[in-house]
Amino acid sequence: MFEWILDPYNYFFWILLLSIIAIVMGILYRPFSTYIRFIYPNAKFEAMGNPFVEEKQLNNILESKTLLEFKDTLNMLKDYQVEGEDVYSLQRSLDKNLIQTIRMMRGDSTKKLKDFYDAYEEKIDLYLIKNQIKRIVMGDKKTETERADEAISPRTKMLLEKLVDAEKKDLPELLGSHGFEEELIHAVTQEPADIQKIDVLIDKHVIKKLCNARVPYKCDRAKQSFVNSMIDIINIKNILRAKHLRFDAESSKKLFLGEGQEIAAWKFMEMAEMDHVSQVISALEGTSYFDVLKNAIEQYNMEQSVQVLEIALDNHFLKTIRDISMQNYLNLGPTIRFLISKEFEIKNLKIIIKGISENIPTGVVKNLLVKER
Repeated sequence: MFEWILDPYNYFFWILLLSIIAIVMGILYRPFSTYIRFIYPNAKFEAMGNPFVEEKQLNNILESKTLLEFKDTLNMLKDYQVEGEDVYSLQRSLDKNLIQTIRMMRGDSTKKLKDFYDAYEEKIDLYLIKNQIKRIVMGDKKTETERADEAISPRTKMLLEKLVDAEKKDLPELLGSHGFEEELIHAVTQEPADIQKIDVLIDKHVIKKLCNARVPYKCDRAKQSFVNSMIDIINIKNILRAKHLRFDAESSKKLFLGEGQEIAAWKFMEMAEMDHVSQVISALEGTSYFDVLKNAIEQYNMEQSVQVLEIALDNHFLKTIRDISMQNYLNLGPTIRFLISKEFEIKNLKIIIKGISENIPTGVVKNLLVKER
């Protein structure tokens, strides 16, 4: 029977052979088609680079003595065309540059990354949503409403426009129509308002959207590594800040956003039971975050500012993202690295602008910048 099947003069032999070839080609084509989609955008993003998360380029622009000199130096780079003469207009111009960059990335990337870009834009806009919801919950009518045009995501703009004239009783319907979870909708109606809980639930909402964002075949590992590392960083920042402010264990436990890359639920709860920042850092021994924070604890003790530790974590996060990019260089890795580094670049440049305008010593400003080490 096998001789008959394998007989090259038999019509069935060629059907079988062509079927096998088609199956093999199909198996090989799927990952290859993903790589093809990323060749051009990744090459473009790597060619553009992110100079202002690098020590050398940051040192060059830190030498600027005036805002005009800063602007001229920055505009020598083809992808930066900032405008304005004062702090606000220059910083606003940088925000617009970030928006333009994300739109450029969207245009150059496969359409299968739409969900990912949508979720990431909402992550950047998070502070706008938080501020506006908290103001309504607290009945604060004196503070100026966040402007919708500062948002990157069209969904955020739409929500902010609806929240402008909203009252507390309107929040459940508005938040429900924009896909927020029942737990948050319930929290905004409670008396007295638990602002800390509202903060955490909004963070969880955006993290969930990033986790659920569909990406092309073979790209989920890069996306999930990024999201899990981000969860770790936020969890550690939350617990360090809580212990710096002397939160009790129960209040600290409420800050947990979920398990990330290295920080399991039991580890976070263990840290929540501790009394001091130094104890939290010691509890992280065995994770990649321990050495980073251990090296920064002396400066924290001198300055008594948790910002020192947060900057150390952000530096580590950039290094982690670089590693994720290298491990996934044929697909989503370089795209994630460029996007996240760009966001940190904008933050660095805005800090430098503020430093120049207030005549803050260069050494002080330099310590506030996040760098890819």
